[in-house]
Amino acid sequence: MRIVAGEYGGRRLRAVPGMKTRPTTDKVKEAVFNVLGPYFDGGQSLDLFAGSGGLSIEGVSRGIDHAVLIDKQGAAIKTIKQNIEVTKEPAKFTVIKRDAELAVKQLQAQGQSFDLVYFDPPYREQKIVSEIEKLMALGLLNSDCRIMCETNQEAELPTQIGNCEQITTKSYGITKITIYRFIEG
Repeated sequence: MRIVAGEYGGRRLRAVPGMKTRPTTDKVKEAVFNVLGPYFDGGQSLDLFAGSGGLSIEGVSRGIDHAVLIDKQGAAIKTIKQNIEVTKEPAKFTVIKRDAELAVKQLQAQGQSFDLVYFDPPYREQKIVSEIEKLMALGLLNSDCRIMCETNQEAELPTQIGNCEQITTKSYGITKITIYRFIEG
């Protein structure tokens, strides 16, 4: 596993030990960022189920100013921090060890909002629609925010979730990527 492109391109990343997380493959990561932008002119990103932190680190490598990474698993938090060390720019990252539901309330209380959101929850615990609705209700999405959802092939996400419209869905082996755009109403 590595950082595919950008400022930190080519640097190796660690995977979370054990079977509780499923890292996004380099091939899928590259495809996702080709759709999202491939590069960014600043902005804030949020990863609610960060795992190894690979998606957020890739986003910062490609121009995101700051990334907030959330995971409730201790091994994941340790791995995220080790992977952030590879960037030599830890100030560009905030790591929070909390359940996603509690973390979003904390972010709202801090007045945070995001331009890019990654959803890569454990496949058996997919609550993506309700999580996106919660982010909208709490005012955590900036206008034109992109939301990347990684699921298995069986997951069926709607074409519209409130003010979020699906802009693409693609399959890569057992993985399906769905990307939404938030339009402020």
